[in-house]
Amino acid sequence: MKFETRAIHAGQGPDPTTGATIVPIYQTSTFTWDGLGEHRGYEYSRTGNPTRTALESCLASLEEGRYGLAFASGMAAVDAVLSALRPGDHVVAADDLYGGTYRILEKVYRPRQVSVSYVDGRDPEAFAQAIRPETRLAWIETPTNPLLHLVDIAAVAKICHARGVRVAVDNTFATPYLQRPLALGADIVVHSTTKYINGHSDVVGGAVVTSDPEIYAAAKFYQNAAGGTPSPFDVWLTLRGVKTLAVRMRQHCSNASRVAQYLAEHPRVECVHYPGLPSHPQHALAKRQMADFGGMVTLRLPGGRSEADLFLKSLRVFSLAESLGGVESLACYPVEMTHGAIPEEERVRRGITAGTIRLSVGIEDVDDLLADLGHALAAVGAGSAR
Repeated sequence: MKFETRAIHAGQGPDPTTGATIVPIYQTSTFTWDGLGEHRGYEYSRTGNPTRTALESCLASLEEGRYGLAFASGMAAVDAVLSALRPGDHVVAADDLYGGTYRILEKVYRPRQVSVSYVDGRDPEAFAQAIRPETRLAWIETPTNPLLHLVDIAAVAKICHARGVRVAVDNTFATPYLQRPLALGADIVVHSTTKYINGHSDVVGGAVVTSDPEIYAAAKFYQNAAGGTPSPFDVWLTLRGVKTLAVRMRQHCSNASRVAQYLAEHPRVECVHYPGLPSHPQHALAKRQMADFGGMVTLRLPGGRSEADLFLKSLRVFSLAESLGGVESLACYPVEMTHGAIPEEERVRRGITAGTIRLSVGIEDVDDLLADLGHALAAVGAGSAR
């Protein structure tokens, strides 16, 4: 079946008890056994729940993996992957990454004697140079958060596998509709399902997908042992959202392309990061690795925080808020929001400046979005003229 069909049907057959077309919310903490050693596949909802099973099966299908696991947040999913590391292990991570991932690596795993090296993810050879005998994992995002760099998944996987290193890819920005890392050679895919997978800004969740039974067994054990599982209602809402993922992503991509082009041509904007622009240094890789270019656009204003503040306060359709991937358009200030956990000198070194603004382009009418951005940029111009 094609992607759109699997998003609606994979793991979501009629309820065997009632014939309900939509997977029910199994709002129960426990399940009655028929006798000692005799149950119907479920014992306790932390360990497994039929609503969660449906979502896990659907996400595994969409990512073309064998196993899926749902978590209570994207960071819980990240932690489930990292939990396999032991003292003395080493991670190589692409340096442009979500601030929460940086925080857990630096503040949780480094104190546990897991060392981390950060490399320029745009250069596959940087991974080769950073790998040590104790390296166990390479961690990448692509497109990256917030500068929308790309990592060549196939090239990095080839390098890492030759040295016995597994590769995990945070696929939140691209979604499986635009990019399937497992098919490109990655071992693990991680999602914040809070974002595009759910798509309606009303759930916090995460997921891990893999085809490796050893990785699955370790993550499944951690899911049950640590208990970072989503509620049946949150799972049900995410299942509802994923059904329209393909339709939404097509509109996100179309709108973002128009927004990026508009901003790239605007005299008040210093630079624009968007893989769909021919001027993007990795545009050719984006065309090869992705089905389309995504709904995220990052811009930089030359006037730093003061201009960014005026721009953000002048928006009327875009909301100033953390997160991304909902149907509504959001604007984020990474320095003080999503990437506040990264030290200032490190942010600046990576290119996250005081004038950097990240846009999650929604599915509103694109002319309204362009008018809103134009209004905000005009306010910046007027403010600079005073």
